[in-house]
Amino acid sequence: MEAIVGLFIGLLYLAFIIFVFAGVWKVFTKAGQPGWASLIPIYNLYIMIKITGREGWWLLLFFIPFVNVVIAIIIAIDLAKVFGKGTGFGLGLAFLGFIFYPILGFGSATYQGAPVKIV
Repeated sequence: MEAIVGLFIGLLYLAFIIFVFAGVWKVFTKAGQPGWASLIPIYNLYIMIKITGREGWWLLLFFIPFVNVVIAIIIAIDLAKVFGKGTGFGLGLAFLGFIFYPILGFGSATYQGAPVKIV
């Protein structure tokens, strides 16, 4: 009996993980990026940085302890903004991504493009 319950919980967990990955995949495709890029570690961070309009060198900041947490929050807020959402939604992406990425991916939000930088 325990094996059946364990199998059921494992399959439920697997379905949930696939659903979250599909949500992130949809976010990437809405932004005009290849969906498969969301599955590749580190490369997906680089693409996410590009989607938000930040420079590619920001990827290096993810390798600095404690700084990476702040950068992840900034990128999540920027991601929410390029999809027309507010800072609160961005904090939701940062701290409850497993809920907010599917909402962003499967919802009606559209990519509005990265902000234009004036140099």
